[in-house]
Amino acid sequence: MTDHERDHAPEESQDPEQGSSEQDFRSGFVALVGRPNVGKSTLLNKILDRKVSIVSDRPQTTRTQVRGVLNRPDAQVVFVDTPGIHKPRTALGEHLNDTASAAAAGVDVVCLVVDVRAGIGRGDEFVARRLPPETMVVLNKIDAVNAARLDEQREQAIDRLGFPELVAVSARTGAGVPKLIDLVIPRLPSGPKWYPDDMVTDVPEAFWVAELVREQLLARTRDELPHSIATRVTEWDWPYIRCEILVERDSQKAIVIGKNGSVLKTVGTAVREQLPPGAYLDLFVKVDKDWQRRPRAFSRLGY
Repeated sequence: MTDHERDHAPEESQDPEQGSSEQDFRSGFVALVGRPNVGKSTLLNKILDRKVSIVSDRPQTTRTQVRGVLNRPDAQVVFVDTPGIHKPRTALGEHLNDTASAAAAGVDVVCLVVDVRAGIGRGDEFVARRLPPETMVVLNKIDAVNAARLDEQREQAIDRLGFPELVAVSARTGAGVPKLIDLVIPRLPSGPKWYPDDMVTDVPEAFWVAELVREQLLARTRDELPHSIATRVTEWDWPYIRCEILVERDSQKAIVIGKNGSVLKTVGTAVREQLPPGAYLDLFVKVDKDWQRRPRAFSRLGY
């Protein structure tokens, strides 16, 4: 882990009293990288047995580094979910690639997640060329293929990606996930805990609520909209939460609102079900033309 990355961990969570026990305790950071929609966020949620990263089958769902903390008696593993690496068409796309690459460069272990259902493709090779030689390949979605297909993809992964260590998992069912964790931990250095035992993620609560809103919008809007939608909490006075939804066109605003506000109503209901009782969520839609093509605009959103 680089000094820059470690600076983001809470200093008070480190335990100077551990002494010689640090030699037996491992801690570090593990990046989950790969193309869009290979199941990185689903895998992180399954590893932690808790939802800390939103999930969608749309590209650019993950737009920041999302950290999830796994605590075990022998280790603390900080998994970092990253944006899908792709060939960018906007300034935001370039920024997301840079975010993912920076995460891969600043951790103790890199896991390249690939979709065995889709097969090893040029996109996976494109990502692999950005990664260190000791990268571990995670063959995901094995629940969707038979044994022959899995064996074929194992061989393809070794031949085309160039990384010898592979592990097969299903982020959906959890098959192979304990083995993945057991393979990762010995690769971590000996050291103290970077986060308190009760911390599962470092995602701020307001940002998480905004992400939940975006997740529900992704599930309900047309294919051309997901890239253009952004969300941010602009007011938090519990139980009142005001969340702003940004789109790039007036026509998109109408789609997000829905006839007689139907889309916003269903989104608000679905999000409130995931919040503590009593939460009052107020959703507003605003047009910010071409925001994803203006770095200053998307940096204000925390991307």
